[in-house]
This record gives sequence, C-alpha cells and structure tokens, in this order.
Amino acid sequence: MRTRRALSAAGLVLLGVVLVLPLYFALVSSFRPEAELFAAPSPSPRGFSLEHYRALFSGRSFWLPIKNSLVVAGATTVLSVVLGTLCAYALARLRFRGRKLVATAILAIGMFPQISIVSPLYLMLRKVGLIDTYPGLVLPYLTFAMPLTVWLLYGYFRQLPAALEEAAWIDGASRLRALFEVVLPLALPGIATTAILTFVYAWNEFLFALSFTLGPERQTVPVAIALLSGRYQVPWGQILAAAIVATLPVAVAVLVFQRRIVRSLSAGGGR
Repeated sequence: MRTRRALSAAGLVLLGVVLVLPLYFALVSSFRPEAELFAAPSPSPRGFSLEHYRALFSGRSFWLPIKNSLVVAGATTVLSVVLGTLCAYALARLRFRGRKLVATAILAIGMFPQISIVSPLYLMLRKVGLIDTYPGLVLPYLTFAMPLTVWLLYGYFRQLPAALEEAAWIDGASRLRALFEVVLPLALPGIATTAILTFVYAWNEFLFALSFTLGPERQTVPVAIALLSGRYQVPWGQILAAAIVATLPVAVAVLVFQRRIVRSLSAGGGR
C-alpha cells in the first residue's frame, strides 16, 4: 500500500514537472537579453531585461490583439452562458419528444473538427459582410462554445433536486420565476465555472481567428503571436514574452477555480 502511494505521488510530481517546466523556461527566457537566448539553458537568467516586453507593447502594439481577444472571448462567453443556460435547463427539466436526441446532437456537434466547417463558414460570413469584424468571430466561436456550455450545464441542472422547483410552483410561481429565483442561484457555481471554461476556449481559439480576419485590426492574441515571425528572423524573445502575457492570466484563473472546474466537469459527465 505504501509503495503504491509512493509511486502515485512520484508519478504526480513527474507529471507536474513535465507540465510546469516548459512554462517556467518560457517565463525565464522572456526576461533574458537577446544575446543569451541561445546560450545553454539554466534555471535562472544570467541577465535580466525587459527589452522583449518593451518591443512587444511599444513596437508591435500588442495591446490591440489583447483588446480584440477580450472583446471576442467576453462576448462569446456572455452569449454562450445566457443561451446555454436556457437550453440546458430545457433539456434537463422539460419533457418533449426527441429530448435525448437533441442532447446527443449537441454533444456530437462539439466533436466536429473545426477545419471541416471553415470553408462554408467563410463563404457565409463573406456573403453577409462579417469577415474581419467582431461578430464575424463571435458567431463562429459559438459553434463550439455553445455545445460545451449546454453539455456542462445540462449535467449540472440534472443534479439539482426538482422538488425545490415543485415547491415554488405550489406557491404560485411560474416556471420562469422558479428558474430565475430558485434554480439559477443554486446553479451559480456551475454557471461561473462553465463561463471560465468557455472564456478559456474562446481566448485560445486560433483557426477561426486566423481564417476570418484580414489584418491586425481584428487579430486575436493567438494569431498575433503566430504572425510575430519576421521575413528573415524569428524574434524568439518577443514570442516568448507574448506567450507569457497570453498564458498567465488564463492559467491563474484556472488555478484559482480548479476545484470548481473539476466538480462541474464531474457533474456534467456524471449522467
């Protein structure tokens, strides 16, 4: 028993090192002077410099893709949570023909590879004039964000006792009033966790953002990082600095809410 626990602990430590080490070296290297970037790796930089961050924000205006990502990811999260909450509640509580088929179809849509729908989406967005616009990114993002939101909240709503709503109905409340005054306050932790996961997905999305934007005015953070490479050289220091700027806020949010995220995922997969 002790040997098994020791092996499990050693495995977890090894897994943690494998996951954290690349991020740590990226963080350390982002503060290295350009001349030291290709020197022998060391756990701490020999010199400390902010030149890569200065070049990133002053020379390349990296604030613009950050703003674009915040707008697009924020709008996607709000729309997904509002619409997904209503859809998930209907699937979990209402009885209608084809309910299980609809739930399965929503999950199946989320499993589609993004590349398979890029071309038809591009043609549709170009037809209505939404290429290189915020709505032209938010609407495609909803294609995959909504199934994630609905499926997570569907499992969460099914775990809530229906007797609470029935008591509200006996007291004269309508179904909508019971939803907003009884169910949603209880489901708030699951909704908040779902919002975080949706925001992380939208923040990290790359393919749609690359395909449906034409210039830096609407490019998001992942696309801006991918296009940092110059024609004759690759500014690795700036790329590492941009990766840290893009990763740390999301990583901190996930670490802070990790227990709620795991609990919500378990609830969503438990039924």
